[in-house]
Amino acid sequence: MVKRNVIVVGGGASGMMASGQAAEMGADTLLLEKMHRPGRKLGITGKGRCNLTNVASLPEFISHFGSNGTFLRQAFHRFSNDELAAFFEDLGVSTIAERGGRVFPVSSQARDIVNALTGWMRKQGVTVRRKVSVDGLLIEGRKVCGVRDSSGQTYPADAVIIATGGVSYPATGSTGDGYRLARSAEHSIVPVRPALIPLETGGDVAQRLQGLSMRNVNVRVLVDGGKQGEAFGEMIFTHFGLSGPIILSLSGVATDALNMGGRVIISIDLKPALDERKLDERLLRDLDAHGKRKFQTLLEELLPGKLIPVCMELTGIPPDRRGHQITARERKRLRTWLKNFRLEVTGTRPISEAIITAGGINTGEIDPRTMASRLIAGLYFAGEVIDIDADTGGYNLQAAFSTGWLAGRSAARQ
Repeated sequence: MVKRNVIVVGGGASGMMASGQAAEMGADTLLLEKMHRPGRKLGITGKGRCNLTNVASLPEFISHFGSNGTFLRQAFHRFSNDELAAFFEDLGVSTIAERGGRVFPVSSQARDIVNALTGWMRKQGVTVRRKVSVDGLLIEGRKVCGVRDSSGQTYPADAVIIATGGVSYPATGSTGDGYRLARSAEHSIVPVRPALIPLETGGDVAQRLQGLSMRNVNVRVLVDGGKQGEAFGEMIFTHFGLSGPIILSLSGVATDALNMGGRVIISIDLKPALDERKLDERLLRDLDAHGKRKFQTLLEELLPGKLIPVCMELTGIPPDRRGHQITARERKRLRTWLKNFRLEVTGTRPISEAIITAGGINTGEIDPRTMASRLIAGLYFAGEVIDIDADTGGYNLQAAFSTGWLAGRSAARQ
């Protein structure tokens, strides 16, 4: 039996998984990686801890990918979160589920994941060539027959898997090469934009609060006055604006609205456990119990120290006003601000700082059962280069591994 030659372009999460699976299925597999080693971006994910996946059920998993989630149903069904955890367990890397169902290696070391994948590929017989930049696809009669690198050298293949990632973190090798290769094969590209990216805000409020982390707050994205997104959890103020898990999760909504010319406001509910009535009752109790205290001192029971000057400024209540002197109108201003602390979004950080890239190869041109191109025989896609993106929580890495698993095995079989 003649072995199939499979070339995988890109050595990230999806490319490493695709390579190993193709080789395990019996294909003569070559992984071409432009950097000096595979897994560069994987090694820095999850702040170096590598949030591999999530324990969410399949329907919930799919829902995190929005309108393109159904495209991933086959990939997730064939290689699920449980199967990913079992895969790494077999490679000697145990995992643990933490808050929000996020799954990490027990060691909290992303390099353990990279090393496990590298060793597994070697064991399967994958040939890895580093510092090779693929310049073009070789296509004859609407069938791929290999690739050409930037030096002009050609590599013949029965199947080619493009797993080059997006354009975020270009220092790790994700520079959009896959989009160029896909276009050369007549694939259409959904406009690429940043996803899971910090937001820049107007004024100096965020800068004054720089470094302040807020837990258990509720954040809404308001576009031209209407709510377009909402999330509960942790955020952080930075020198340029806002970041943290819930801001990153909502950033796609904000980015799309900004691109459409909308006015985007981030509304922060600092006391989400209390509705307006209960919050008012608490404020009344505090003012009655400590009527002789100054407003500034009273706020110490309500807010972190950094927020107190901002609160006084934005509510217009003098810092030396005694509790018993605060009027009903001033109390209402304070209550409203605590439930609706607003900052206007003026932009996002550069796309190079995005955790992932939204947009990419049109999913309508890819067979979800195999990750094969519907346009060019023998061509496959995996990972972030496809128009799939989710919020934070391990969903995106699972998508990379699942599509890589499916593409690798399909390419080896076809």
